[in-house]
Order: sequence, then C-alpha cells, then structure tokens
Amino acid sequence: MLDSAAVCIRTLLVFVFISAFAVHLIAAPAFAAGALAIGKCGAYGQAFDYPAEQGARSAALKQCKGDCSAVTMKRACVALSLDMTKPCGAHGYAVAPRISSALNEAMKKCYAFGGKECVIRAWACDARG
Repeated sequence: MLDSAAVCIRTLLVFVFISAFAVHLIAAPAFAAGALAIGKCGAYGQAFDYPAEQGARSAALKQCKGDCSAVTMKRACVALSLDMTKPCGAHGYAVAPRISSALNEAMKKCYAFGGKECVIRAWACDARG
C-alpha cells in the first residue's frame, strides 16, 4: 500500500504535467495561414502553416516563377489543376474547408475554362483544413 507522501507526490506530478501541457497549448503560436501562387504554364508556389496570411503569400510568390498571383487560405485547403495536354492553357483553382472540396472545385474550373485532360498540379492544406 502506498503511503500518503507517495500519493501526494504522484498527484503533484500529474498536476504539473497537465498544467505544463495546458500552458503549451495556450502559448503555442497558431500557425494557420497559407497561400498558393499561380503563374503561367503550370508555374506555382505554395506555403502553409504561417502565422499570418501576408507571410504565406510572400513565401508562395517567391517560389513561383514568372508573373504570378496568389490566393490565400486560413484553416482551409487549396488546389490547382491544369490541362495536361496544354499546360499553358486552361487551369482552375479553389479554396475550400476540406481537401476533397478544393480538389473537386479546381478540376471543375479547369474543365469549365476549356481543359480537356485536367489534372491536379498542386494542393495544400493549412492547420485544420
């Protein structure tokens, strides 16, 4: 049988562990921003798990070659599709709360803009996306 001192020490250790874990969750930075930069002919750049959307946007644009524009996401997913028969032709992108929705919408947009054989070129999810 455990004596009362051992029980007190065990209880104290459990309390310290739970307290430290709770402080970690509260104090941890909330990295929940991302971006996808889209350029011509299948060029792209992506960034995710940034503290702010502006930082993610800058990082994605830095990766993208040529004249690119960026779309940001926060706790979501983004997908880019393009026509593999004409990489410099039709493409589509979408931001959605879940990856399945982002992939489906990106494909639909590629076909809507005239794509014949659209494929997913890039995708990313950020935080809880």
